[in-house]
Amino acid sequence: MANKGGPETEEQTRLRFQVELEFVQCLANPNYLNFLAQRGYFKDQSFINYLKYLLYWKEPDYAKFIKYPMCLYFLDLLQHEPFRKEIATAICSKFIDDQLLLIWQHYTRRRTKLIHTAYEHNMNMMNKSGASNIGQAQTNGTNGIMPASMPIPKVMPP
Repeated sequence: MANKGGPETEEQTRLRFQVELEFVQCLANPNYLNFLAQRGYFKDQSFINYLKYLLYWKEPDYAKFIKYPMCLYFLDLLQHEPFRKEIATAICSKFIDDQLLLIWQHYTRRRTKLIHTAYEHNMNMMNKSGASNIGQAQTNGTNGIMPASMPIPKVMPP
């Protein structure tokens, strides 16, 4: 997208950033990877070089813009020829798609359980401490109330 006679303009740089971000995030979809493989993109050396170039998205300054972090994992896998060959089969892409669904289902159930447990624990602590500590309470970001002396529980994916 650069001008042939000079450096990119600010608008061209912003557009390239948006296009590359969108493309990298599309890599989180194994069906899209299968589509690219079946069309021969993974046999084109210039496309493989482009995938290598896109590894800069793993740097923290760029990764913070990514909404689908699984795309970075697939970007890594696409650096290897055996994966590029295997993703061309519908069975492989379907298997990966199923596994991703299971990961997100497990993550959602686990996160919901952790939030519910933390909420119940906080409510029990407040009931034990009585109404006098309500003025010292702080919100924990989940619309629950937590006494100021209790640490905020961290809910992390598996």
